[in-house]
Amino acid sequence: MSGGFRYVRNPGYIAVVSMVVGQGLFLGSKAVLAYAACLALGFHLFVLLYEEPALRGQFGEEYAAYCRRVPRWLPRVRRNGSGH
Repeated sequence: MSGGFRYVRNPGYIAVVSMVVGQGLFLGSKAVLAYAACLALGFHLFVLLYEEPALRGQFGEEYAAYCRRVPRWLPRVRRNGSGH
C-alpha cells in the first residue's frame, strides 16, 4: 500500500488506459479512443467481478479497510496540501 497504491487502488490499469487515450489524442484517432473506452470498461468489470472479490476473500477486513481509505479509480483531492 505504498507508491501509487496509496492514492488509487488500480494505478496500473489507470496508466494503461491513460497511455492509450494519449495515443488516440496524439494520432487524432477515434478508433484508438474507442479502444481506450472499451479497455477502461473491461478493466472496470474485471476489477468489480473478479479482482476485488478475490482480494476480499484472501485478505478479509484488511482489504475492506484499504478499500474504504483508497478510492478505486480517481484519487481524492487533499485540501491540506500535503498530498498524503
